[in-house]
Amino acid sequence: MNMSRRDVSEAPVAETRVLVTVVVNGRSRHIEVEPRTTLLEALRDELRLTGTKKGCDRGECGACTVLLDGRRILSCMSLAVMQEGKRITTIEGLERDGRLHPLQAAFIEHDGFQCGFCTSGQIMSAVAMLEEARSGWPSAATADVTKPFTFADLSAPEIRERMSGNLCRCACYPNIVAAVSTAAVEV
Repeated sequence: MNMSRRDVSEAPVAETRVLVTVVVNGRSRHIEVEPRTTLLEALRDELRLTGTKKGCDRGECGACTVLLDGRRILSCMSLAVMQEGKRITTIEGLERDGRLHPLQAAFIEHDGFQCGFCTSGQIMSAVAMLEEARSGWPSAATADVTKPFTFADLSAPEIRERMSGNLCRCACYPNIVAAVSTAAVEV
């Protein structure tokens, strides 16, 4: 039997779902997802963790930034099925015993947001960025990459460069840099 192009496109497609076990905000979670489901979609739709935002859905804005085993990633660019056994931290997982993370508090103190849409991604990126700087990772703004980078070298230009993958439509960048600078001494 020879099927025409139209017949093939109308053929029923079996939906395959895959069970994935991840640790989200310190809690083991089992989610059943379609193989093409992004981590962002799984967090928001399956686990109802809506603090992680869907901005561009193309890896350009950073609103969907989460921590994966302590490193920042764009959850819209990663498939949920690839995360089996991984530790994921979202903005909802930063507070401890009812107290805001120092970066969350600093964003409030320095008015580091206006509409707030990018804020969770900004904060998650800043958490990882401070750890990267503390670990001695240089950036494109580092004056001399042949010398070891120290946390004391974390200047405003360094922070701006290291946070450049997170966009703010309201242009709160000076306040974001001030918030990260303040929190850097507390984290």
